[in-house]
Amino acid sequence: MGSLQGQNVVVVGGSRGVGRCIAKAAFAEGAAVLAVARGAADLQELSWEASGLKTLAADATQESAPDHVFAALAPDILVLCAGALAPSAPLQDQAWDRFSVNWETDVKASFLFCRAALQGRLKPGGRVLLLSSGAAFTGGPPNSGGYSGAKQMQMFLAAHAQKEADRLGLGLRFMALAPMRIMAGTGVGDHGIAGIAAYLGISPADFLASLDDVQTPCDVAEAVVALAAGRHQGTAFTVSASGLAATQ
Repeated sequence: MGSLQGQNVVVVGGSRGVGRCIAKAAFAEGAAVLAVARGAADLQELSWEASGLKTLAADATQESAPDHVFAALAPDILVLCAGALAPSAPLQDQAWDRFSVNWETDVKASFLFCRAALQGRLKPGGRVLLLSSGAAFTGGPPNSGGYSGAKQMQMFLAAHAQKEADRLGLGLRFMALAPMRIMAGTGVGDHGIAGIAAYLGISPADFLASLDDVQTPCDVAEAVVALAAGRHQGTAFTVSASGLAATQ
């Protein structure tokens, strides 16, 4: 029997990259899974790969998104990994709407769904997991706009939401997970690798060669399953090739 047998898992941003790996890993562990994303074509492909996995095309940054998603499947476990591509230009060449894209996407979606959970949309015992980034700790390169701050804000959101859940006696658990290294083979990762390498004046291959302890999307998915199954205490975690670790 899988570790998530009998659980409803909603993965917002579940059609591609890390989110897709998380959706498939939860499904393999026996959960009923709903993958939510904007792209209907990617969702259709996922449903072909994992027969029985449910999908929903929706924009997680819309105010009505939590209602729409929870009507499709009431989650025991809610994973938020939807996000925009980070900017890839020197700070002085960015406009505010580009600088703030990760705040308007990653943070806004996390805020809307955390707020809905605190308003009573998740039953006691529910778990909410926000996918952050190692950039929340390192600050990221100067050409990445507000990305690192947005990913740190997701960690703050998880901590703030946990305090509110405890104060209100809701019986909910909020967590943030930061993959510590940028990952090739994902849309966000490949975009970031190309942008950072160009900024540094080196090839993407040389940039990747400079990294160590790099986790894979499957490593992240395994960490999410472990946290969802309730085997670790805390609100903030990191994952690298060395494994899952609590930061607070």
